[in-house]
Amino acid sequence: MGKTVDFVVVLDDGVRKRHYHETDRGKVLYFAVQLEIRVGGDWKPVVRYDCSHRFSHMDKYDLKGNKTKIPLDLSFESALTLGEWDIDENWSKYKKEFLKGGQHG
Repeated sequence: MGKTVDFVVVLDDGVRKRHYHETDRGKVLYFAVQLEIRVGGDWKPVVRYDCSHRFSHMDKYDLKGNKTKIPLDLSFESALTLGEWDIDENWSKYKKEFLKGGQHG
């Protein structure tokens, strides 16, 4: 039987990281790590690392909700680790760029 980990970390007022992953015998089957910022009363995605298209990738969003997909040539385990590290290290920079309205990256 596999294991599911699902949690939210508040990084700052109006800034949070959502983490979700499923494993079976230590192998990551699915993951998503997402930085979200509250704009008005809504939580908007800013950066998301996931494997929803059967490959690891990063999606970057602008204020209008447009996204840019960046393929990652990484295992699900490595992409999950990278996503966690990148959001923890760079959330403040991502927040500034996002709220300025520009596409970051």
